[in-house]
Amino acid sequence: MLRLENVTKQFGNLVANQGISLTLDQGEMSAVIGPNGAGKTTLFNLITGFLTPTEGRVIFDERDMAGVPPEARVAGGMVRTFQITEIFPELTTLENLRIGIETRMGINHRPFISRRLRAEVAHRVEEVMAMTGLTARADYLVGELAHGDQRVVEVALALTLEPKLLLLDEPTAGMAEQETEQMVALIRRLHTERNLTILFIEHDMSIVFGIAQRITVLDYGRVLASGTPEQIAADPRVQAAYLGGEA
Repeated sequence: MLRLENVTKQFGNLVANQGISLTLDQGEMSAVIGPNGAGKTTLFNLITGFLTPTEGRVIFDERDMAGVPPEARVAGGMVRTFQITEIFPELTTLENLRIGIETRMGINHRPFISRRLRAEVAHRVEEVMAMTGLTARADYLVGELAHGDQRVVEVALALTLEPKLLLLDEPTAGMAEQETEQMVALIRRLHTERNLTILFIEHDMSIVFGIAQRITVLDYGRVLASGTPEQIAADPRVQAAYLGGEA
């Protein structure tokens, strides 16, 4: 589903990512971890087209992404959430999701749509709300929801775009314990029930080691280690750089 080949990003003399290679198979749940400033979000920006690699290639669904803008990557099935929640706070939950559905269907610029299409949009919105547990909050202004619910709305908005690959940048950031548990349960459900390919950044190691099938550790913009949770937990380099052990 996703392959990075020797991806490097340089800002002047600063090398944010250097020589990163990784693969993500269809249906896999994989995590990227590392200390603050390790280059995790920069890597997501390179994958999703917000930044252009200085060197290397990003291959998504067997297609080289060189020159492909972010909106075209979304249309192709690569969808992300952000470290800082990106939603329409002045609109309701239902209206947020309707925007996503209409965008995916290519009808968001039409002045009028048929009764059949309106019914199809409404049905799809209801499906996504039910899937993400947002039905009871359909008519709430998103800006007035609790932080955890806003994060769920952002994930739901991503789902309206029917992703093949979902990238989550710190999906539980700033959440209370119960909100975190609900988000983790949602991510696990999307993976197991929809066989969705997911790549996520997360600082909470209990979450990472609890749901990721593969973990890539970044340190100073390089891949320090990559493997199963068991392999990463046992790696002395990871323990020294990130998990608090000694090399």
